Order: sequence, then structure tokens, then C-alpha cells
Amino acid sequence: MDFLFVRLDHLFGNPAEVRNCLIHEAALFRATRGKFNAVNALFYPSNPHLWHNATNAQKQPATRPVQPAGMVSVETMDGKLTNDIATYLNVSSIATEEFLALATAYGMNFLAAIFTLALGIWLSRRASRLTGEWLSRLNRLDKTLVPIMAALVRYAGLTLTIIVTLGNFGVETTSIIAVLGAAGLAVSLALQGTLSNVAAGLMLLFLRPFRIGDWVEAAGVSGSVREIGLFTTTIDTFDNVFISIPNSSIWSSNIINHARYGTRRMDLDIGIGYDSDLDTAETALMSLAADSRVLADPAPRFLVVSYGDSAINVRLRAYASYDDFFDLYWDLNRRLKGVLDDHGIDIPFPQRVVRHLGDRSGSAGENGG
Repeated sequence: MDFLFVRLDHLFGNPAEVRNCLIHEAALFRATRGKFNAVNALFYPSNPHLWHNATNAQKQPATRPVQPAGMVSVETMDGKLTNDIATYLNVSSIATEEFLALATAYGMNFLAAIFTLALGIWLSRRASRLTGEWLSRLNRLDKTLVPIMAALVRYAGLTLTIIVTLGNFGVETTSIIAVLGAAGLAVSLALQGTLSNVAAGLMLLFLRPFRIGDWVEAAGVSGSVREIGLFTTTIDTFDNVFISIPNSSIWSSNIINHARYGTRRMDLDIGIGYDSDLDTAETALMSLAADSRVLADPAPRFLVVSYGDSAINVRLRAYASYDDFFDLYWDLNRRLKGVLDDHGIDIPFPQRVVRHLGDRSGSAGENGG
């Protein structure tokens, strides 16, 4: 059997074990490939001693010469002797060049993927912002749709960026779409509550029960709508508190929109004394309706609501635009008492009439005396 002589006894200690191990390995390599394809290093000991020294060399065939110190002797499979292990093992520069070529190719793909990812994220955000600014300048488009359209542009850009990035590594587009479909199904099952907010957000956008800037009451919250997003709706209360409500909570609750119509009805109630003249009271209240912010159609009206225990409850009913409603309401309340005082109409306190019948026992004693 062909075998190897290597001067490694100073490293491993037992030349016999090294010899047997090398003979076994040589047989395995010859049975599989017929030669070695790689080598890690050449060992050149600083203080060597020959494994096959003069004594052992006499026991070996004459065709096996003793090599000088520091050399390595290898017997090839065809019986020829060579001192160049690199030539025997055929470790050429071809393998190194192929490795460098692969490393360069994959390295360039990795750098291209990183650049594509960074550029795609930047372009997605930029496109989303530009889309929002452009849509905001369109008077014909409802402002409620601007945030959701900008968000859709951003998410579409991010999805395209991921597909292009994976394509740099040789992943086929069809495979990516299939994986995204399967992943989308898995995510939809795991995030049912979150996706219900998305579905509710789309329903709010399509049916539009309220718009940005409307005063609404929904999910136990009252305030002005700031933004309708894919997942949540932002409402600012009148005391300037930020509230973010999940879309599913709003969609499943009663929605009261105070700004749905352009006009609002205003009822101004006040109690007057029983000794007051109703025609005079009507004149006084209708003078309040002379404000320019009060709409002429429908026309303002004076109404007698009810007769209470201590006052006659009257009402001024007027209509105003939604933008003027609150300011007008507070101004009319401020001017109401002065107008009634100018017309001699009192605002009575709660009154109760009590009749004293006297002491029955005392009256009876006097009659009996």
C-alpha cells in the first residue's frame, strides 16, 4: 500500500501512530478521488530529527532515500517520489481565484442590497410626504383622504424596496410573491384585532361619517377630529387633550357628528315672572335675534315652553352656521339679562306660597273662656 513519510514525529510524539494514521488517510483519499485536493500548511521544524533515520532506512527498500533535515518526503500513488507537496496536492491558484470571484460577487450583491434598501426607504418617505403635500392643495379632494393616501404610497414603496433587495440575491419575484402571500395569511390570522382596525379605518374613509375638523362624539369621547389613519383616529378634545382611538372602537359605537350639516339650531331658554307681559318678553328676546350671525332662513322664533312653579319658561329659537354657532351662543347668553332689564322683565327666584292657619288649641281655649 502506498504510504506517506512526513517528519512530524516531533509534533505528535509517536511515529507509529502517525504512520498508521497517514496510511489510513491515504487509502481513503485514493479510494474516493485518487489524490489530495487541499493542503493547509507545510511544517518545517526548527530542530527536527529524521523519522526514517539511518537505522530505519536500512529496513526500508533501497528506492526510498533519506531526505535531508527540514525536507518532506512523499511517495506518490504511482510510486514516484516528489519533494513538492503543493505540486502533489494540486493546490493551484484556480481555487483561490474562484473563491475570490465568489466573494467579490456576493460582496457586491450585499453592498447593492444595502444601498437599495437605504435608498428605497428614503424615497418611500419622500414620496409619501410629497403626495400628502400635493393632495392637500387639491380643493376637490376631501382632506380626510390625504393621510391614508400618503400612508399607502409609503407602504407600497417599502414593499417594492424589499422585493428589489431580495432580487439582488437571486431570489425570484414569483417566489417572493408566494412567500408574501403565505406570510400575509399567517400575519392576518395572528393580528386579527389589528387588522380589524384597518378594515374599520377603510370603512370610515369610504362611508365618511365624519371629516377632519368635525366635532364628533364616539367611543365615549367628544372633540374635534384631527386625523383618520389606517389603525387609529386622532381626536383633540375642547380642553386640548390628545386622544388616539382604535378605528374598530369608533366603528362599533354610535357616532354623533355635530358638524355634519352646515347650520345648527340654537335654543335660548329663560324664566320670567308671572306678572310679566309675554308680548314685551317676545320683543326683548327677538331683539337679540337681530344679530347678523343669526340666519334669516329658518327665521328665529319666540316660544312659550312651560309654566313652572315660579316662572314662565320662554325660549328664543334661532339658527346659525356651524362656524358661528358657539361664539353666537355665548354672546347671546351674555346680552340676555341686559335686554330683559331694559324691557322691565324680572327673572324671578324660586317662590313658594305658605299660608299660616294659626294655633287651633289656643283659639279653642279662648272660645271656651
